[in-house]
Amino acid sequence: MDRETKGKIISELQKKLKKANLGVLTSFSGMNVEKMEALRNELRKSNAEWKVVKNTLLRIASDGTDFSILADHFKWPVAVVLSYEDPVAPAKVLIDFAKKNPELEIKIGVLDKKLLTNKDLNVLAELPGKDVLLGKLVTLMAAVPTSFVTVLSGVPRSFVQVLNAYCDKKKTLN
Repeated sequence: MDRETKGKIISELQKKLKKANLGVLTSFSGMNVEKMEALRNELRKSNAEWKVVKNTLLRIASDGTDFSILADHFKWPVAVVLSYEDPVAPAKVLIDFAKKNPELEIKIGVLDKKLLTNKDLNVLAELPGKDVLLGKLVTLMAAVPTSFVTVLSGVPRSFVQVLNAYCDKKKTLN
């Protein structure tokens, strides 16, 4: 590979690293092309990508990004997962795929400048997705006004019940 091509790859990769909010290093030795494509397709659905990159190019591209803390881990043939939106969905895809395909080994990740171990990635994958959390938020926001109206209507309702009880008592006395 000539110098100009390497420079283009490095600058493109650096743009992607700066844009990504989650990055996970994986080892893929023993995976066939069909499984690699299946993983790529699953990750695309969650707005993430899986790229096989040379360690030296990744090390150079990671300088000046949140991913520079992973530089010590660029030791084996590496593929990097980059997520650009919701970090939970790609983590779920990776964990599920790794359970079904032992050739894929999840090494380490980074999220918001913090290293994520394999255990941390499993915890991240167990979180509900962005859509589920937004749904819960909307439900809570709708419940507050309903509860408020119920509380406010309690006083007049109690007053009316007292008046009805008083009327019933008057009727029984007459």
